Amino acid sequence: MLYSSVPAHEKRAAFRARLASGELLRFPGAFNPLSARLIQEKGFEGVYISGAVIAADLGLPDIGLTTLTEVAGRGRQISRMTDLPTLIDADTGFGEPMNVARTVQELEDAGVAGLHIEDQVNPKRCGHLDGKAVVGLDTATKRIRAAVDARRDPNLLIMARTDVRAVEGLAAAVDRAKALVDAGADAIFPEAMADLAEFEAVRTAVDVPVLANMTEFGKSELFTAEQLASAGINIVIHPVSLLRIAMGAAERGLDTLVGDGSLKAEVPGMQTRARLYELLDYAGYTAFDTNVFDFEVPTGR
Repeated sequence: MLYSSVPAHEKRAAFRARLASGELLRFPGAFNPLSARLIQEKGFEGVYISGAVIAADLGLPDIGLTTLTEVAGRGRQISRMTDLPTLIDADTGFGEPMNVARTVQELEDAGVAGLHIEDQVNPKRCGHLDGKAVVGLDTATKRIRAAVDARRDPNLLIMARTDVRAVEGLAAAVDRAKALVDAGADAIFPEAMADLAEFEAVRTAVDVPVLANMTEFGKSELFTAEQLASAGINIVIHPVSLLRIAMGAAERGLDTLVGDGSLKAEVPGMQTRARLYELLDYAGYTAFDTNVFDFEVPTGR
């Protein structure tokens, strides 16, 4: 009932322990707090909070238009609703190194277990679009050092994302990944890898966990969990998948409503009221109300 009973520091410690096990951790992207609860119920290891999804939810493109306040607010709403660790997209850190430091502390207060900061020029763009630009190595490493220095909980995972592969090639991406680890990054997110061999090259080059982004309609093939595990990948995210599925269903439903004048044909594919109430734990709230407000009517004065 209400929010997760697991404190944020315990989620972070558990996340670190799972990462140390060497297994592949699956982090589907939650597009709202309720979907985070569903991800937990289905047995996944964590929840991803995508910057592209936050932007899309606001009706905006993923080009750096969202603010730290908006991202931290959505991070808090999702993180408090699940016992799982959450990993959030912090874009470029919302400014210069001092801004990055504040970003880290705001997101730490929001209850996330980890965050990633990228090396794109600000304003950034979606990692699977052409025409990206990256900052120099000095600026990229300053962002990571600022993030590491700012955290208060040592278990908060600071992940460095690099978009260099699409700009300068794989060798440059490997070199930058190494430099970001030297700057203090706890994990590496190499964006827009072309194939498994490229993931393996990054995996071989660094001694920290590596993340694979399996986003539909992007530059990377949609590899299975088994394939990624065999390449030594430690975390896989599916950042926008649930939003795309939900919006696809919503569009089909609206088309049906326009064409048929009713949604009767769509009802078999809908989540039932009973299932929604189960996911929301209506029974727990009812029991709480009964316990709190139940009372005996006095018979005397």
